[in-house]
Amino acid sequence: MPSDPTAEGAGYLRRPVTQVRGASVQPADDLLAEEIPVAVHYDGVAFAVMMATPHDLEDFAYGFSLTEGRAHPRDIVAIGIRPVLEGIFLDITTRHPAPTGADEGGRNLPGRSGCGICGSRLLEEVVKHPAAVAEGTTISAAALEAALQALEHRQPLNAATGATHAAAWARPDGALVLVREDVGRHNALDKLIGAMLRAGVEPDRGFALVTSRASYEMVTKAAIAGMPLLAAISAPTALAVHLAQDCGLTLAGFVRPGRHVIYSHPRRLIQPEDPTAG
Repeated sequence: MPSDPTAEGAGYLRRPVTQVRGASVQPADDLLAEEIPVAVHYDGVAFAVMMATPHDLEDFAYGFSLTEGRAHPRDIVAIGIRPVLEGIFLDITTRHPAPTGADEGGRNLPGRSGCGICGSRLLEEVVKHPAAVAEGTTISAAALEAALQALEHRQPLNAATGATHAAAWARPDGALVLVREDVGRHNALDKLIGAMLRAGVEPDRGFALVTSRASYEMVTKAAIAGMPLLAAISAPTALAVHLAQDCGLTLAGFVRPGRHVIYSHPRRLIQPEDPTAG
């Protein structure tokens, strides 16, 4: 089960601040989202250090392992979460450890808030070309708006701190199934993917909604997870649109009440009929 993000120590910390409002200067307390180094190890070998919010880390381990191509969830035997002074060690044990001394392409460098390429040593490691996604199902614009509206009330950590992203999975009717939060948009999506894997949620029977821009890596992770439709509150990048076109994923951006922009494969997102047409 995900940790309770309304409890201090499960995603945020309380810190004293000075609050200035016009001529008024008052001491106050503020809630700050946690952002700490999470060292990801596979079978005792360091792979990457990600800056992340330290809750739902088991979900993160499953999603990150899949989308980074390091281990399929069925091959994960155990996950150890070990707090240390400097951060957290995330120890992932797999059924097929790499041979001793093998170069697994590990980053061994810190990443910025879940940045997926920080520390990558080879250019070809950066841009992955995922396989084509399944056709999945179609959704209506009304379902997309319903999910957007529901998501506003399913982000307790962001409501407390104003500093986190969310990734949500919705059924075709727009009802939210799972939501995960993190300071890093990539981490939030990996946590969502991991939660879906653990819950047995079929990725081709709904759509993903994220409260961030749609970078190329968000598209890549969604496609690797088998999601046919990704909707983002902010803009996509040109590379994200290119990859979405290439792998058959429907990508929508600037999702707002009553409007959105479709950048690729619009057939999965049914638009309301224009009463002035014809």
